[in-house]
Amino acid sequence: MSETQTIAVDAMGGDHAPEVVAEGVAMLLNSGDPSLRFALTGPEAQLKDLLSDHLDNDRLQIVNASEVIGMSESPSSAVRSKQDSSIHVGLGLVKAGHADAFASAGNTGAIMAASMFILGRTPGVSRPTVAGLYPTVKGGCVAVDIGTNVDCKPEHLVQFGVMGSLYASLVLGKENPTVGLLNVGEEPGKGNEQAKEAHTLMGQQPLLNFAGNIEGRDIFMHGSDVVVSDGFVGNIVLKLGESIATFIPQMIEREMRRQELSADKMQLVGQVLHGVKKSFDYEEFGGAPLLGVNGTVVIGHGGSTAKAVATMITSTAHVATRNLPAAIESALAA
Repeated sequence: MSETQTIAVDAMGGDHAPEVVAEGVAMLLNSGDPSLRFALTGPEAQLKDLLSDHLDNDRLQIVNASEVIGMSESPSSAVRSKQDSSIHVGLGLVKAGHADAFASAGNTGAIMAASMFILGRTPGVSRPTVAGLYPTVKGGCVAVDIGTNVDCKPEHLVQFGVMGSLYASLVLGKENPTVGLLNVGEEPGKGNEQAKEAHTLMGQQPLLNFAGNIEGRDIFMHGSDVVVSDGFVGNIVLKLGESIATFIPQMIEREMRRQELSADKMQLVGQVLHGVKKSFDYEEFGGAPLLGVNGTVVIGHGGSTAKAVATMITSTAHVATRNLPAAIESALAA
């Protein structure tokens, strides 16, 4: 990066906050991009104690936030009642132009609700969506939605496809990305009424390189660059993928022990398994962008480690350079 960027980071977001968040920021202060600055939001005294070795670094700013929205709290009530939360304060920095983007591994529903309240929806967007990544044989595909919108109308799915396609193109560098609708069969007439109507509408949308229906078996074989579904189905697929990453290596390791392989062979297979696990590892993915709000917001995994936090922040900085809100507004206005 040639220009300085400031990323507002929710210090209190995640199952292991604020310690791992502070550690992740410290990692970037020690060895990350020198053009990247951090505005860490949370209890000032506690954060100063955690980052005492870095307080003289002009790339670090600690912004006090007196309240915390817990991972299990109701998003709607928490967003209304805790307006000095680390999430609110961080998004406020983006709104005021003091930060270029906001990153948090906190309560996804609260981040989405607060983003809509503080930043507002991108003009033309009916529902913002969170875009994740499914690992595939070709590296990965964009998944929209992955849990924030469990009940969707067909027109929502069309917009998810448009926003996911722009993300795949502008951020991930995929040229003219294909967009598939997750369904129970490949034929256009398959699925429930939502799926049938969405298929028709997506086929009529000139902004989409629509690949038609794809089935669950096609996802990890990279049936399309973007996979569209409602958040109910999308989240199930995402969590299934995470479990596969644990299940398959365990099964292989058990079989290796049963076969009584030599130590050399065990080591070789272990290296292969490590590579497979890494392709599913959320530490490597950098977080999921919230598409459809007036600002760059990236949501990390709730169980993030310090490495995952650092990856999330670096990813957020990259997403911010692509100005997705403007691209989405322009596309939907066409």
